[in-house]
Amino acid sequence: MNALNNTVAVVDYGMGNLRSVSQAVMAAAADSAVRVVVTQDPAEVRAASRVVLPGQGAMRDCMAALRDSGMQQAVREAAASKPLFGVCVGMQMLLDHSEEGDTPGLGLIAGTVQRFALEGRTQADGSRFKVPQMGWNQVQPQAPGGQRHPVWGDTPDGAYFYFVHSFYARPAQAAHCASLTDYGGLFASAVARDNIFATQFHPEKSADQGLALYRNFLAWKP
Repeated sequence: MNALNNTVAVVDYGMGNLRSVSQAVMAAAADSAVRVVVTQDPAEVRAASRVVLPGQGAMRDCMAALRDSGMQQAVREAAASKPLFGVCVGMQMLLDHSEEGDTPGLGLIAGTVQRFALEGRTQADGSRFKVPQMGWNQVQPQAPGGQRHPVWGDTPDGAYFYFVHSFYARPAQAAHCASLTDYGGLFASAVARDNIFATQFHPEKSADQGLALYRNFLAWKP
């Protein structure tokens, strides 16, 4: 048996909120036999049973860092064969293309990443929408036909999660939208396909609801 068979690899490619993500995943795994490693080694990503892809900063910089680190192919292989959780820009990287820097993504989920176009618009309280969206917002787990993704578990409808982003995902297929959030209009705050689940918000900054989501991911059997 592979020594890393019960391991979650948090991909370290030089970008992303590694400390917060890894600590949250470790907290979620505390009462289990799962081992969490933060790794720059493609071999560890290939050997791990699950993978977390964090991301923070500009899309172009993240994609370049993933490529230059030598981790890009390992992430592609992981996405083809084992549970993978993308976080924030780590989610955006999974799509085909981002408007941010006119940057190609990994093409693992069909769709694009677009900037919020909220200039001059006001919220219900009269204040202007700000870009980036920064702070807590409600998430509605959903899927066509009303079937929720297993990683949501018993997360209540309308639970609050923490967001920091100027760009959002537009999956090409409605079936790949795993939750909706309203910020000047509805957008996909989580996407999913087969063994991939990813969120625009930061579970590691979302208190108990975020830890529960990581815990559900560790138990998920796609």
